This record gives sequence, C-alpha cells and structure tokens, in this order.
Amino acid sequence: MNRTIFREYDVRGIVGADLDESTVTTLGRAIGTYFSGRGIKSTVVGRDARISSPDVFDWLTSGLLSTGMDVIDAGMVPTPLLYFSVLHFKNDAGVMITGSHNPPDYNGFKMQIGHASVYGAMIQKIGDIAFSGDFAKGQGSMSTLEPVPEYLDYVARNITLERTDIKAVVDAGNGVGGMVAIPLMRRLGLDPIELFCEPDGTFPNHHPDPTVPKNLEALIAKVRQTGADLGIGYDGDADRIGVVDSQGEIIWGDKLLLIFARDILKDNPGAAVIGEVKCSKVLYDGVRESGGEPVMWKTGHSL
Repeated sequence: MNRTIFREYDVRGIVGADLDESTVTTLGRAIGTYFSGRGIKSTVVGRDARISSPDVFDWLTSGLLSTGMDVIDAGMVPTPLLYFSVLHFKNDAGVMITGSHNPPDYNGFKMQIGHASVYGAMIQKIGDIAFSGDFAKGQGSMSTLEPVPEYLDYVARNITLERTDIKAVVDAGNGVGGMVAIPLMRRLGLDPIELFCEPDGTFPNHHPDPTVPKNLEALIAKVRQTGADLGIGYDGDADRIGVVDSQGEIIWGDKLLLIFARDILKDNPGAAVIGEVKCSKVLYDGVRESGGEPVMWKTGHSL
C-alpha cells in the first residue's frame, strides 16, 4: 500500500496502481475499525460517476461490512448530497467515493463523522490501522437510501428566488452535478440551458475542473451564443463551481466570495469572511471596505 494516498483531507490515488481491490478492501476495514472505535455502527456511502466507482464501492463496502459496520448505499450522488445524507437523515458517518476534479484514472474517499470532516491526523490514524492489519471483526448489513428527492424537497421548502427570469447555462462536465442541479433549478422556477449534464465517467467533452480556463471554453461559447445572463460549471463531484458572466468573462472564486460577502455584510456588519491562501488581495481588501473582517486560512474543504 502506498502511504502517500493518505492526504490531508482525503484518501486519493490512481486506480489499478494505488487503489486496487486488495488496497481498497483493506481501506474499508481500516475505516470501519476507526469508525467502530468511536462508537459508530453505520455509515452512508456515495459515489461519483467515474468508471471505476462501482468497483471501488464494492471493494470498500466489502471491507466495511467485514468489520461489522452497517452500510447505507446512497447510490451515485454529488458529494454535497453525501453530506446531506448524513446530516438530514441523522446518520452517524459518511464516505464519498470520488476523484473530484482529478484525471479519470484517479479515485478517492472523503469522510465525515457527524458534522465534522475526517482530516489531518484522523486520516493518518486510518492509515496506521490499515498498515497494522488489526481490524474489527463482524458482519454488517447493507441497505439503500435515495437522498435526491428529499434534498429537492428540502431546498424548495427553504429557498425562494426573488427572480426566476435569469437565463443560465449549466455545464456539468459529464460529472454528477447535472442530475441534481437541473431538476432543482427547474423546481425553483428557473429554466437552465443544459450542457454535458449526462453523467459519463470518461468525461468525453472536457475535464470537469472549472478552475481551469480551458475547461470553461464550451460554457463561455454557449453563454455568448444563447445570450445567457451567466454560466455555471461544476466539477466532477459537484462540490465546486466555476462561473462566467453574460460576456463570457470568468468570475474567479475569490471575486464570487466578495460578491456574496457584500450582500451578506449588509445584514451582518462586522462578520468574519474566510478566504484561503490562494485568494487575491481583491477579496481581503473588498471585505474590509464592505465592513467585514477578512480572515485568510488554509486550503482544503475540511480545513
């Protein structure tokens, strides 16, 4: 087993090289043992659209079940819906199988316990358990969960749009974002223009990483062609976006955060706004000028 797959906020590697059946099954045993040691009896497991994800799911859950951990299969979902499946349905823990925005031959695991991400020393501890071979033993059960309908209902109950005449192009990059974003937007009264919204783990149109300008070229062209107000591109597991304006100009993440912060600070003067180390000075100066407290922090969704 390659120790470097245990990273700061996920476990990640190349399928067939770093992640084969033996390694992933061992990982399942290690995660199950770690969870069991914290009194956890069951975990939700979701997966993205990558070609390898069904096999990785089978290998991982085989290991989890062998530790006595009950597995709740959430199916193919965006990463945020795995989090929703844990919190909304009051489950103990979750594991998301996803290569996120990495190349197609990668895959990996994001984990959470309750409201908290599993990261840093916790991931290294799981690595220690995997290398030790000292695993919990038992026989867990398998059940299923369909979180998407409940998620759509939840958002529709809690969000009402002031305007529904906004014309938006949505590029899911053949990841899992389109399968939830499109019906959700329609539920909220919007009429999005779809681009590459069918999940396809080979990513035939472009790589699903909207932080790279080349991957936004089709979205930009479609926005200009249709006269849309904006374009939204999702990454492979739909936990990050890229945005272009009505002219097809990219609005980078730190400027998006500043747009949101200016609106939020109207009702919450003096609030802290957290950006990461890659954000530009534009964000931090803009937050301060808008009456907020800018905070620079570490990169990574867990941190």
